[in-house]
Amino acid sequence: MDEIQHKFVNVGALKLHIAEIGTGPNVVVFLHGFPEIWYSWRHQMLALAGAGFRAIAPDYRGYGLSDSPPEPEKTTFTHLLNDLLQIIDALAISKVFLVGKDFGGPPAYLFSILHPERVLGVITLGVPYVPPGPSMLHKYLPEGFYILRWKEPGRAEADFGRFDAKTVVRKVYILFSRSELPIANENQEIMDLVEPDTPLPSWFTEDDLSTYGALYEKSGFRTALQVPYSWR
Repeated sequence: MDEIQHKFVNVGALKLHIAEIGTGPNVVVFLHGFPEIWYSWRHQMLALAGAGFRAIAPDYRGYGLSDSPPEPEKTTFTHLLNDLLQIIDALAISKVFLVGKDFGGPPAYLFSILHPERVLGVITLGVPYVPPGPSMLHKYLPEGFYILRWKEPGRAEADFGRFDAKTVVRKVYILFSRSELPIANENQEIMDLVEPDTPLPSWFTEDDLSTYGALYEKSGFRTALQVPYSWR
């Protein structure tokens, strides 16, 4: 991992962290979801650099090593789109391939619509394109579905606040590695769906958990729970 370089880009009053490797003429920008950070893309970045691409993975504002905004509760997808534009402008990159996972998908789609002249292609994992508008999840999924629970003001903050950052990340990765949807009973919180002795997924190591835990210990979950879960 030492080959990956790290730098900060000023976006307004915030310093946003980016990881970067490769010097090829074609640039791929990776957009993470939750609870991911730049580190989630490390293997893909190394592979692309070896194939002649330049690979870049930012931490969103309020995630990882990036600064948190002064008013996290006002953070929206629009901020992420503007941040992305300013990052590629600051790096003097004319066009990029965008790769988005989970809620990194919507910014990739929307950026390509708003700035088609800056995008060479879009790849997303896990989230199809959905036109902007009110969420319809509440019509098709029960109240205990994790996204609906985490949209309730203050509920996820209270749920997460019972544990340290490393434990929260551990529980979330175990939940998201299962085949079934995380759905809690009426009087149960999402974090309680994971028993303390449940092992980590085979592809997620204790070293990975320590890395994520340390970075979320720095950033906290305040901004992360606004985008995507608390936006309306």
